[in-house]
Amino acid sequence: MTRTRTTTRPPGRRDQRAPGARRRPRGPHDWFAERLLAVLSGRRPVHSLLGHTVGPAYEQLVTLAPADPFRDRLTPVLRHCGRFHPGPGVIEAFARIATGDRVSAMAFRLEQGPDLRWRCAAIEIHGPRT
Repeated sequence: MTRTRTTTRPPGRRDQRAPGARRRPRGPHDWFAERLLAVLSGRRPVHSLLGHTVGPAYEQLVTLAPADPFRDRLTPVLRHCGRFHPGPGVIEAFARIATGDRVSAMAFRLEQGPDLRWRCAAIEIHGPRT
């Protein structure tokens, strides 16, 4: 039996992706947004980003990560992630996070080191915490 893809979209849907299609990450800011959300929601330990942070960013993660990771049964979802390049080797990124009907904003700064690896240098979260 061969499976065919449906090309019809539900009314009001404007994007061209097929149902169930997943977008590929577009850059390092997407990767970091997913990892930061996993740490901040308690799905990954804080130390999983130890080598991916510089300066005070790791201490910010320790402070922001939940003490009781399973206190909330709703799983936060990354709704949108964008970026701004203020200069070479720097990305200032922002993400919109939905937890049920609550929305939070996360901002973080990535800096490229001499080894060309991106590292998180700062993190901020505003709105209802996950």
